[in-house]
Amino acid sequence: MTERAPLSRKLSAIAESATLKVDAKAKALKAAGRPVISYAAGEPDFATPEFIVDAAAQALRDPANFRYTPAAGLPVLREAIAAKTHHDSGLEIDPSQVIVTNGGKQAVYQAFQTVVNPGDEVLLPAPYWTTYPEAIALADGVPVEVFAGADQEYKVTVEQLEAARTDKTTALVFVSPSNPTGAVYTADEVRAIAEWALEHGVWIISDEIYQNLVYEGVRATSVVEAVPEAAAQTILVNGVAKTYAMTGWRVGWMIGPKDAVKIAGNLQSHLCSNVNNVAQRAALAALTGPQTEAENMRTAFDRRRGLIVDELKKIEGVNVPTPLGAFYAYPDVTALLGREWAGTTPTTTLELADLILEKAEVAVVPGEAFGPSGYLRLSYALGEEELREGMRRLQELFA
Repeated sequence: MTERAPLSRKLSAIAESATLKVDAKAKALKAAGRPVISYAAGEPDFATPEFIVDAAAQALRDPANFRYTPAAGLPVLREAIAAKTHHDSGLEIDPSQVIVTNGGKQAVYQAFQTVVNPGDEVLLPAPYWTTYPEAIALADGVPVEVFAGADQEYKVTVEQLEAARTDKTTALVFVSPSNPTGAVYTADEVRAIAEWALEHGVWIISDEIYQNLVYEGVRATSVVEAVPEAAAQTILVNGVAKTYAMTGWRVGWMIGPKDAVKIAGNLQSHLCSNVNNVAQRAALAALTGPQTEAENMRTAFDRRRGLIVDELKKIEGVNVPTPLGAFYAYPDVTALLGREWAGTTPTTTLELADLILEKAEVAVVPGEAFGPSGYLRLSYALGEEELREGMRRLQELFA
């Protein structure tokens, strides 16, 4: 009998999402009775606001939502997304430039598929969200990491980008506020990077999923607001997941120049067709309804942000820049490595995270998921009582 043909080499090379893996392990331990506190999940712990749920319930009673709809999204939702983009990103677009996707991840995937050809290099500021390099690889591109540490508040400079640029550079990933660091670029920093990309004809894939979660009076400046001319070579990625506690609803979108959106739309028409219509109606309610509950969630995240930063700073050897956006703290913990803790001497943050989970029953994501070792990501999207208890356990472990 002839041996079976091999599986896809491309897909076999793709790694499992590290953040989801850690979160799943934490949930499994909790289900087994362990009192694990998890800082791993990148999702709000709040319930989706009731008026959004009500809109979905109403949509379930409309037979029009039981049928195929345009693959690029419901026209009324695309109009609402265009209005939000004008308000929050300073870019006036036609709704035809919007494609509604199954969460922000599909938008990220399609963005790279749209602008990357085999062998193209994509500049990837690190620390980065764990999905970006895999999505680049799926487009047959080559991720080129450009690292900025805690001393730079995890923000890359034009000089670093230029040093990494080659004649194969096609695109730049730009994320502000950042996952995993919570860093927010200033308006001047955004302008400099956008002008650099425009000068060199480099596409910008700008992930704005956290743009409404900012603190201390900071505003997340969009690259297309800082340099409007850059819109001709920019794809914006966004969604309702983080701002409205709708991670499970799976509604995101991508926005770009009409020629780029046309080919991305062709891809989506074959990949999945339209996003669930009930979820689209819920997203419409989120964008067009009252923003009071979203603001209340942002205020709660702000309180937790102050708490986690203050408590982490009490641990000797932990260096944590104050995050100004998203809901993550990203401490530099290199000073904890190579030392004995509870009978174990971790030399990497992979080993350190395992030690923390085993000895303190606290789940954190190691820096290796986002770039170099030496860092931990802690989400503060959890209740304040749990947050305090987790910090107490860490302080006790590293006393």
